[in-house]
This record gives sequence, C-alpha cells and structure tokens, in this order.
Amino acid sequence: MRTHKVIATPLGIFTLVAEDSLLIAVEPSAPDPAAPVAARFGLAAETGFEAAERQLEEFFQGRRCCFDLPVSQEGTPFQRQVWSAVKLIPYGQTRTYKQLALELGAASKARGVGAALARNMLNIVVPTHRVLGSRGKLTGYSGGVDAKRMLLDLEAGPDNEALRQQCSGAGVPA
Repeated sequence: MRTHKVIATPLGIFTLVAEDSLLIAVEPSAPDPAAPVAARFGLAAETGFEAAERQLEEFFQGRRCCFDLPVSQEGTPFQRQVWSAVKLIPYGQTRTYKQLALELGAASKARGVGAALARNMLNIVVPTHRVLGSRGKLTGYSGGVDAKRMLLDLEAGPDNEALRQQCSGAGVPA
C-alpha cells in the first residue's frame, strides 16, 4: 500500500512517499491538488514516516551525515550502481559526473551517470546533491540549483566540521 506525508523542511515543502513501509521517494514539492494524487503518492498518512522525518530534521540541523532508513529504489542495474556510488561520497565532499563515471569503469559513462542521478527519487537520502559538473559547476538537481547550493553549504559549514570528521568514511550513520 502506498502512502505519503507532506512535511516542512528548510528547503520548503517535501513529500515523503512509502510503499509497504519502505521509503520510495522524497519529493521536493507538495502533491498538486488538481492532479490525481492516489496513483503517484498513495493515501495521505500521518504515521509511518517518523524515522524519515526525524533523520531529515537531524540532517538539516547538522547532526546527521547519512541515513539509515528502510528504502526501496527501482532502477536499472546501472542506475543502482550509480546510486550506490553516490551513497559512498562522504558528507561534505563532492564528486563530478566524470569522477563517478571513472569509478564505474569509463569516463564515457558520465552522461549515463547524470541520467541515473536525474532518476533518483530519494533526494537527500541518496545524496545526489554531492555530484557536480565539470570544474565544480553546480548543475541540475530535482530540487533546483539553489537547493543544491544550500545543501552543499550546510555540509561544508564551519559548524559541521566535527560531523564531517565523524562521517569521513561515508555510509556511517550519525
């Protein structure tokens, strides 16, 4: 059964979507009331999202570097490889599309990496905001480039040095 909950974050309204108790999307917007919501977002729910809400709040407060949530992410084998590689980028650090492509075997995969990142439905939880264009240029992000900048600034902020040190081996929940 698919359910959703709309929450407020420092980046604005987000919609959390779960299916059978697994988080499947963190959308940087609220459902359009004029659109058929049930198919995409499921029923509105007030419960079942407590862990995701708490961990997102901790992240935005600079008390969490990565997430420990039950998630489900549908994608091709290549997309899954890209998302797994992105999860390994340490908090407060970035990679370029080309660097990720090289990690996955060939610089020629950079466009494919970008396409896979665009299909990531678990914004922030799978930190695609940590991936930049060539020469560190901020490029597309589902929440917008301003949101990407805010997330990168949050992670790079002087108040989060201890968290960066604690989480320098990515994949370690705070």
